[in-house]
Amino acid sequence: MSVSIKSSCNLEPNAKTKPGRLSLSELDQIGIMTHIPTIYFYKPSVSNWLQPFTSIINVLKDSLSRVLVPFYPLAGRLHWIGHGRLELDCNAMGVTFIEAESQSKLEDFGDFSQFSEYQHLIPHVDYTLPLHEIPLLLVQLTRFHCGGFSISLTLSHVVVDGQSALHFISEWARIARGEPLGTQPFFDRKVLRAGGPPISRTLFHHKEFDELPLLIGQSNNSEERRKKTTASQLKITKAQVEKLKSKANESKSMDNGGGYTRYETLTAHVWRSACKAREHKPEQPTAMGICIDSRKRMQPPLPDGYFGNAILDVIAVSTSGELVSKPLGFASSKIRDAIQNVTSEYINSAIDFCKNQQDLTKFQDIYALRGTDEGPFYGNPNLELVSWLTLPIYGLDFGWGKEIYMGLGSVDFDGDAFLVPSHDSDGSLVLAICLQADHIKAFEKYFYEDII
Repeated sequence: MSVSIKSSCNLEPNAKTKPGRLSLSELDQIGIMTHIPTIYFYKPSVSNWLQPFTSIINVLKDSLSRVLVPFYPLAGRLHWIGHGRLELDCNAMGVTFIEAESQSKLEDFGDFSQFSEYQHLIPHVDYTLPLHEIPLLLVQLTRFHCGGFSISLTLSHVVVDGQSALHFISEWARIARGEPLGTQPFFDRKVLRAGGPPISRTLFHHKEFDELPLLIGQSNNSEERRKKTTASQLKITKAQVEKLKSKANESKSMDNGGGYTRYETLTAHVWRSACKAREHKPEQPTAMGICIDSRKRMQPPLPDGYFGNAILDVIAVSTSGELVSKPLGFASSKIRDAIQNVTSEYINSAIDFCKNQQDLTKFQDIYALRGTDEGPFYGNPNLELVSWLTLPIYGLDFGWGKEIYMGLGSVDFDGDAFLVPSHDSDGSLVLAICLQADHIKAFEKYFYEDII
């Protein structure tokens, strides 16, 4: 796809904002350290499209500069402070806004299932720059030949998780529509003990901070990192979801928390299908990463509008032989056990574990930042499945109607997977997954065959 960049500018908050350094929590400083993209496609109605495209550009720019006042940390910059730790300088340096054009038509995207088609529609982040020069937010508006357009955003995962990112995006749209702010963002990470010392408490064993399993016979994951990958989107109908849940719950006692959820069931199914597709030996250890939102699990719960990372990645561990040979309910039970372990005490213990580390680097996925193979890696024989099933990802209206499609900008490393509700609002779900190119077709085959 040919996309030409017409202009790029820096947008600052349109009013004076609070300056100073903001301490980050340990949950901000572990896991993914790069930017996470999302993209929205629009085809305004005929009446809306009669307005000049420049007016749409002006609305987006003006509302973005205004929403950066209440969301002022997004206009700041990150700084390394040593030992793999960071601070956020709220210096109002601004965000990047890019205008682009493409000769493609919206119809050329088909069902929007090919991630490779989005590559030039998403802002490029130059990680060769010093960290303190990289914007935390980059936006690209791309106009298509047919009259439609896309809005893509990429946000630093150090500063926001999925819920916080969607909070910001929805408030930006509200302001663009001329409405007041809905929920005030809450920035003080001290509720997650940012900048404070460890607390003396009984520490849990945190498997999520252990070395992840390697393929039998390998001493590191460098070879797996270098293998070509490809992404796929698989739709699961509501009937298929219910069929899988029935299979998972066939032998389950309902005394332990009721039937398995959609997430527990589908994560288990993905785990088993990947083990088959990767042709593991029966004794191969494998881990499934699970993202847990701590907002309501903390005691007391985090304030409404908490703006930052409140996600703790935990893992379920088994062997491929057990997962494949035993009923689906076995893998589902592994997922549930890992989730139920995450209490307020467990999260505080994980925070203390990180506070007690001399250096956080080995717990950070910083490959793009430093060009090394450092950090956690959920590739073969492991996976991570992130659920966006309960997040308000659809219905983003800047004043010219809701999107016709919203998608993840990329799913680009082996073992990376997302589960989202279908845009059709018919109860179906979409699995976006990236695996090694040699494994993806077999995965798709087992994924659907085993539902029958």
